[in-house]
Amino acid sequence: MSLTRIAVERGARGVATITLNRPDRGNAYDDVMLRELSAQFAELGADPVVRVVLLRGSGKHFCVGADIAWHRSNQGPKDPNTPPPPKLIETLLALDRLPKPTIAIVHGAAVGGGLALPLCCDVALAMDDAFFSIPEVRIGLMPGPLVPIFLRAMEYRAFRRYGLSGERFSAAEALRLGLLHQTVTADQCDAELAKIIEAFLISAPGAIAGLKETAARLATPPITDAVLKDLELTSRGMLETDEAREGVASFLEKRKPNWYPQ
Repeated sequence: MSLTRIAVERGARGVATITLNRPDRGNAYDDVMLRELSAQFAELGADPVVRVVLLRGSGKHFCVGADIAWHRSNQGPKDPNTPPPPKLIETLLALDRLPKPTIAIVHGAAVGGGLALPLCCDVALAMDDAFFSIPEVRIGLMPGPLVPIFLRAMEYRAFRRYGLSGERFSAAEALRLGLLHQTVTADQCDAELAKIIEAFLISAPGAIAGLKETAARLATPPITDAVLKDLELTSRGMLETDEAREGVASFLEKRKPNWYPQ
């Protein structure tokens, strides 16, 4: 499979690195990136040589979330002869359920679905100057199917603040909220990453896969097909509202939305 949105490197000792590779767009995801990520998660997860998977971003940011121009173009009438684009939640769950240890290394911005990516990894590291947000409400949307992922990582009260306000928050705050396991400086990153990789490599791969599967079944809130279907229907309804149309337009036009009081 030819890769245009991500890069994959298989290193020594079974450590594979996936790099989001749209630096000119802040590594914003679109249908092509989601397809490539899903395919690589499946391939690396099934490869017995691969022991650990790293996820990082190229350029200035880890991932600024959805490519809004692609998102808007994807909301029109669908061609019945064209395969539907992949859903973000399907890609995220493929990462979440990958039977190998996964480590995210975040720098710059991790926004919306771009924040959900490290939350689906077993370990989330971030540079101490990274920043985060859950900004969907600012463009008249809601992160529907992503809500269980956020609620597994942060307390309900914290989600109510940052999910309802869309505020940007720091790596220190993300660490306090439980979204991160550790913050590091650029000088510390490689040494800390090596320690974590070594700890995973000394652990039995079959036991790791079994423990991940068991923990996922017992985690709350549950991410079941029924829950996701309900959340998807709610989110899809919001895509067709006047608020969503105005929110996306105001974002692309770099202006305040019409619900902002002057």
